[in-house]
Amino acid sequence: MYSVDLYRQVRLACHHDHLSRREAARRFGVDRKTISKILAHAEPPGYQRSGPPKRPKLDPFTGIIDHILEDDRTAHRKQRHTAKRIFERLRDEYGFTGGQTIVKDYVRDG
Repeated sequence: MYSVDLYRQVRLACHHDHLSRREAARRFGVDRKTISKILAHAEPPGYQRSGPPKRPKLDPFTGIIDHILEDDRTAHRKQRHTAKRIFERLRDEYGFTGGQTIVKDYVRDG
């Protein structure tokens, strides 16, 4: 990924100094297609995930986690499950072999 500073320099050189794309590519050491993309966008595009993350170890247990979290909505605040406790229940009661981090991330995002 190219820096915002490179974007600024290329855009200034092409728009204000009327530098051609070919000459800008030569001057900044990047491909002409890259120069075209820089000129098409005002700032560098961020990373875009192509699809939702795949969680082969967690996906069979997401229904159980959702059920636990739904039951916790009616429970007293101090009696609710933490992500660590949900992980321990999955491991001990259901034979979950994944890590605690993926459970924590799922609970946080869900």
